[in-house]
Amino acid sequence: MAVRLPRPRRFDVYAASAGLLGGLLLWGIGLGVRPADEPVVLFDGRWPLLAPLAVMAGCELLRRAAPRTGLLIGTVALVADTLTQGSLVTVIMYTDLIYAAVLYGPPASARRIPWITGLLTVASTLVPFAVWRVPETLLVGVAVGVVSFAPASTGLIVRNHREAADAALLRAEQTALLAEMDRAQAVTAERSRMARELHDMVANHLSAIAIHSTAALSLDDAATTRRALGVIRENSVAGLAEMRRLIGILRDQGGDTGPAAAPTLDGLGALVEGARANGLDVTLDTAPGENLPVPVELAAYRIVQESLTNALKHASEGTVLVRLDRHEGALRVEVTSPYGDRDTPRAPGSGAGLVGMRERAALLHGTFEAGAVADPGPAGGKIWAVRATLPLTEGDLA
Repeated sequence: MAVRLPRPRRFDVYAASAGLLGGLLLWGIGLGVRPADEPVVLFDGRWPLLAPLAVMAGCELLRRAAPRTGLLIGTVALVADTLTQGSLVTVIMYTDLIYAAVLYGPPASARRIPWITGLLTVASTLVPFAVWRVPETLLVGVAVGVVSFAPASTGLIVRNHREAADAALLRAEQTALLAEMDRAQAVTAERSRMARELHDMVANHLSAIAIHSTAALSLDDAATTRRALGVIRENSVAGLAEMRRLIGILRDQGGDTGPAAAPTLDGLGALVEGARANGLDVTLDTAPGENLPVPVELAAYRIVQESLTNALKHASEGTVLVRLDRHEGALRVEVTSPYGDRDTPRAPGSGAGLVGMRERAALLHGTFEAGAVADPGPAGGKIWAVRATLPLTEGDLA
């Protein structure tokens, strides 16, 4: 099977062509590196130096496609060139092969070639001087260092800078990706928060409107219809005010909208009175204490609000009990309502309220549960219970 040679890069073809033409130009004018009478010259004359020149130009084609192979063959060509009168272009192309082997070769070559060329430079400096004791022999080490160690060191420096630049680019891309992921998560979290706020602020009023409008349509009694229309108007006005406040929060660019968007537990009385006006029999039993964190107050208020809305839509006749107390570093919220069949009109539900309450508790690292349980009272039966535990400590809120 024939060996398929790697395809050279365009720049390498240009470099090889320029080296070959430059070498031929120097050969044509008879400019060599060494005189013919030097002891190291075994093949004198002009023609022998063309072979190393041609081989070295061919190695230039491999400077990036196969840098180690090109360096090995180029080393043999340089030794052959040393036995002739030599060509300066052959030596220059060899320095480029060393540079390319360190820059484009595998990491092992980038580490070893500078060490090898450095040792050769030291040996070429000390050994001739130790043998002949002539200061001029030190020039041998200088020549070896210029031809081998200098391009290898340059290639290593350039490679290190490129790797550092690539690493910085990779870190920048990773940072941008993480920033985009954070932005997407922030957008998702903000959309979920606004969905909870919109549902909790408006659903209560719309549910009351739906229930009383159904009652007004189904009952042929002028007084009942008038009372239902009055409740509908009150809830529509209140719902419109809540909607306008939410829109104002969304449009506000100042960012100082926390107090307007964060109702406190002091408003539970008004919330219960509104539920009573809508027809619920509500009992409020609250002793949350003082100095509650704002996120806990907001979550507790919204959980009670949504529980009363669900009771208005689904509860049977009876008393709805709202209880809040402080226990072992946490605020406990419990809303119970009669559970069973009811004949009064209902408003449709989507289950988003339970999801929102569970998300509010989870964001504070609290617990939430809702479902039908046995009534512990003397009447027996079942009740629908909503229970949430919201930690009060800063560590739990982090």
